[in-house]
Amino acid sequence: MPATDDVIVLVDARNVLRSQWPNIPRDELVELIDAWGKREGVEPLVVFEGRETADDRIAREAAELDGPYWLVTSDRGLRERAAGGA
Repeated sequence: MPATDDVIVLVDARNVLRSQWPNIPRDELVELIDAWGKREGVEPLVVFEGRETADDRIAREAAELDGPYWLVTSDRGLRERAAGGA
């Protein structure tokens, strides 16, 4: 997790791709989100499936945050797990 005073934005990448941009490549999504973060003064963390599920990683990252954060997902289960400080 980056050390910053910016608001952290946890992004469920596949969820966003399915809902908004189904035909853009993964790298392009990350670039678009990073550019948006710079414009808005927030620090996005774009999470894809990896060694653990994206939901597990987002829930773990959320639990480790001290301050408020934004959670970008339409996944109700993930919101229940990770939205405590969002």
